[in-house]
Amino acid sequence: MANLATVDIPRADLSGACEGEAPILDLVHLSRQTFGDHALEIELLTLFERQAAQLAVRLAQAPGPGDSANRMELAHMVKGSARSVGALAVAAAAEAYETALRHGDGAQARLCAALVAEIEAARAAILALL
Repeated sequence: MANLATVDIPRADLSGACEGEAPILDLVHLSRQTFGDHALEIELLTLFERQAAQLAVRLAQAPGPGDSANRMELAHMVKGSARSVGALAVAAAAEAYETALRHGDGAQARLCAALVAEIEAARAAILALL
């Protein structure tokens, strides 16, 4: 695995964000979270990538009746994990989906699909780094 300090990927390739949108991966945030410990950064990104893959599969499944509470927990888990590693676009999408579930918003399916897409984008960026 590469040391994040030596990976030469232009910042624009990781942000994927237009002005006002959250970046796919904020490596500065991750570095602050780990106090610059590159081995810990790699470990956290690896763990997040694995967890995100599993959660994306669960989120992509069609929700069953009365499944909102379970899906809110999944979205909340993704949101917290994503924030900890600097996957801010994932965190924003998870928060939007969690809020829609909480309020019975009719956009739940669209927001869930957007969350799964953000998870996949973050996973791809992480795998490019590792």
